[in-house]
Amino acid sequence: MTGGLKDEETEDYIHSPFIRKQGNIYKPNNKSMDNDSINEKTMQDIHTKEIDLVNRDPKHLNDHVVKVDFEDVIAEPAGTYSFDGVWKASFTTFTVTKYWCYRLLTALVGIPLALVWGIFFAILSFLHIWAVVPCVKSYFIEIHCVSQVYSICVHTFLDPLFEAMGKCFSSIRVTTTKVV
Repeated sequence: MTGGLKDEETEDYIHSPFIRKQGNIYKPNNKSMDNDSINEKTMQDIHTKEIDLVNRDPKHLNDHVVKVDFEDVIAEPAGTYSFDGVWKASFTTFTVTKYWCYRLLTALVGIPLALVWGIFFAILSFLHIWAVVPCVKSYFIEIHCVSQVYSICVHTFLDPLFEAMGKCFSSIRVTTTKVV
């Protein structure tokens, strides 16, 4: 009888209850929620794109710079080994210290620097869109007028001059002989 009540309750719902399968908070993979929302294929907000928490350097910006492991910094040549316990403790100390110092610094300084870099690139984008590109386009429009005048001057004065010089020098023949 309770099974019958549950079936009746689920039949009364127009939509199935929200059950989140995978995806993040911005783009859930729930089909019933996608049908009710605005078509995401036509309107996508770039501010809510998914972030890959596994591969945090997808464009490989820091492949050659920051890969510093214990073996890259501390190495003992053959014949001058420390105690195994000291080597293991040094490895653990180095690795854990680097890990937690990086995490602490990113927690304290990462967000303010992200704010600073966000403002910097926003200003840079603003200047490029609203100042640099219009100035360059203006320059090309103005230089086109100058290039027309320059072209007329070259064709009027220099073309006949160099054509006459070419005809004068075309009759000159140079012969070389080798004396042995």
